[in-house]
Amino acid sequence: MPSRHPVRSLATPRYGSGVDALGSLLDGPRAHGAFVLRAMLDPPWSLRVRDGAALTVLAITRGRAWLVPDDAGPVRLDAGDIAVLSGPDPYTVACEPGLEPTVVIEPGGHSTTTTGDDLCGTWSTGLRTWGTGTAAGDAMLIGSYDVRGEVGGRLLAALPPRLALESDDSHTPLVSLLETEIDRADPGQEVVLDRLLDLLLVSVLRTWFASPGRDAPGWVRAHADPVVGRALRLLHDEPALPWTVSALATRVGVSRAALARRFTELVGEPPMTYLTGWRLALAADLLRDPGVTLDTIARRVGYGSAFALSTAFKRAYGVSPGRYRLTRPA
Repeated sequence: MPSRHPVRSLATPRYGSGVDALGSLLDGPRAHGAFVLRAMLDPPWSLRVRDGAALTVLAITRGRAWLVPDDAGPVRLDAGDIAVLSGPDPYTVACEPGLEPTVVIEPGGHSTTTTGDDLCGTWSTGLRTWGTGTAAGDAMLIGSYDVRGEVGGRLLAALPPRLALESDDSHTPLVSLLETEIDRADPGQEVVLDRLLDLLLVSVLRTWFASPGRDAPGWVRAHADPVVGRALRLLHDEPALPWTVSALATRVGVSRAALARRFTELVGEPPMTYLTGWRLALAADLLRDPGVTLDTIARRVGYGSAFALSTAFKRAYGVSPGRYRLTRPA
């Protein structure tokens, strides 16, 4: 595949927006200069993907493909199906399971043969289009994210290594829009592709989380609860407020004991423990901006001082905020 700069997450926390707990997590991955590509391949074909991407969206637009993880059985994807893969583990995508890969996809979308010969130039067939396929072959759209930041990490932790929506469940016009926009070279085109990829990812994940029988984390399932769901929205929307269980219970109209019991039962941890994790995840994201002081971050996420935030942060992450900032790129 043609080499492109990887996606970077712009997960700056936004408060006062009234988003729910799932919305707060889905607001984390934000493409910027996305790796978006159309692959067209005539069978037989088999790709070994070891690009290390944190999230990859794979939409089959014609024909079919088999997703072959190293640690699970193959998954068939037909036209209209969409898969989301959580990295960084390698996997194979092929026209049939069991085919030996002949192409390797490296970080940044760089493609080679299994012996190391470059394919980026020889297999480029047009703007953001790659492969050896004809109009009768298999075709798919690929978008990759490098999700940085602890808010993005919370989303990744909530996802299985791979998920797939069949065409009946993934009915969305976004795939067609993305395929149309891939061919265009208008001013601002990269931004259009970024936003379409974001919308497609959010649409797929929202549908997947809402589907019956999914092993979604407790906070996702709790969103539908009239009491705990409202409490989660308040914590996500206003993390800087001096919350106590009593104050939160008053806002949602139940007793302190009832809220604590119900919240812990559905989410899997007490309200203040959950809030601490959310505040520190937001702080970790803010630390990636070198222009924001630790005092400012502390106030924005609900800590009274930089010292208080530093103590909590080091307890959770094992390093001081300053050290974390130095070791995490902006």
